[in-house]
Amino acid sequence: MSDRLVLLGSKGGPALRSGGPWPSSSLLELGWRTIVVDCGLGVTRGLVDAGVSLKALDLIFVTHLHSDHVLELGALLHTAWTAGLANPVTLFGPPGTGHYWRRFCQAMEFDIEIRIVDEGRPDIREMASIVEFGEGEIFAQRGLKVSALRVDHPPVTDCFALRFDHAGKSIVFSADTAFFPPLAGFARNADILVHEAMLEEGIERLVARTGNGARLKEHLLASHSFAEQAGRIASDAGVKRLVLNHLIPADDAAIGEADWEAAVRKSWAGDLTIARDGLVVNLDGAKAASGEETA
Repeated sequence: MSDRLVLLGSKGGPALRSGGPWPSSSLLELGWRTIVVDCGLGVTRGLVDAGVSLKALDLIFVTHLHSDHVLELGALLHTAWTAGLANPVTLFGPPGTGHYWRRFCQAMEFDIEIRIVDEGRPDIREMASIVEFGEGEIFAQRGLKVSALRVDHPPVTDCFALRFDHAGKSIVFSADTAFFPPLAGFARNADILVHEAMLEEGIERLVARTGNGARLKEHLLASHSFAEQAGRIASDAGVKRLVLNHLIPADDAAIGEADWEAAVRKSWAGDLTIARDGLVVNLDGAKAASGEETA
């Protein structure tokens, strides 16, 4: 299995619009581990389309409990279970993740219990091992190390950037965050920094479409990073490639890749990827195939 990053869902926020991208989720295949980072709507379909067997689910990490990062977590595990998942899955998330999982299983109690009896399936409620984490090293096994850093995403206090290190390769996910200078130290010399990004010129149109404009705009400005700020973090960290993801707005017809690039090039001169659903970033340095970019 080649090491790769697949951006399954590239938009920020939970709303869906016709023909638009899906909310946040990523696949990281690193050191022979199948790792899912965040589980917004569409994650299950995205994994299948990326060629992943749902029975191969291994590690799942949730950066925070906003719906565009966690709404399909239970459905992903349940669908994998009905597809034949028989091995335990370790689920890492902030405080409250265990509560989410227990309540999901309660909501699906009828279906779970009848399938155990009728189809002879193992009990899904015992297959997910929940690890609620804070800052610091949260996982170390077979050469893979995962670390977490609390970032600035008010009013959510338990929101964490994640760093994955294996065999000299490092991939960092910013999670949702306002401009947060300590993230540069956390991401120091990483091969890839996946950082959320927002474009100022699209905010007014976004809040007009969504409603609750004044309060939503206030939240966006207090809790998210502009593309130029993401570039500053990447530059200060000395990363090899910056991936702009969790794009706000991601479904504005008046905004294209050139607009994102123009904004981030004010502060970042290195290798750059603008996320889109299904985009593959090859981590092995081999020649990129169609639809892929090489880190």
